[in-house]
Amino acid sequence: MNNITPIDEEYSYEGSVIINQTDLKGIITFANRKFCEVSGYGIDELVNSDNNILVHPDMPKAVFTKMWENLNGGQTWNGVIKNLRKDGKYYWVALEILPIKDDNNDISGYISVGKSASEKSIKENEELYNKMLNTQG
Repeated sequence: MNNITPIDEEYSYEGSVIINQTDLKGIITFANRKFCEVSGYGIDELVNSDNNILVHPDMPKAVFTKMWENLNGGQTWNGVIKNLRKDGKYYWVALEILPIKDDNNDISGYISVGKSASEKSIKENEELYNKMLNTQG
């Protein structure tokens, strides 16, 4: 499942939000129907899989480093991500990820809610990510 070859074809979607939930290590514990549809994976393929199966190779590692710093610090993270579908197509998603806290106020997992990113957001982030990748050495 981790050896998906990216193809340069965008998957567009509208409508409902995509939702998934992970444990502290980023292992998927829940995905809604729209998330399955957009990612191209079945629920049985997603649950217990690392969320990294969705990471497109065009995404700079620094974006995820900053995201995890925010989340592990108990903060919400917002951003636009280019994800990789099971069929190799890509899709852009505007995400909000929140830590889930237990009764002791300890972080027990994360929930992400996403919607189709705007053309403006895609263009801005694509330019930024290309610059970041070109300076990663």
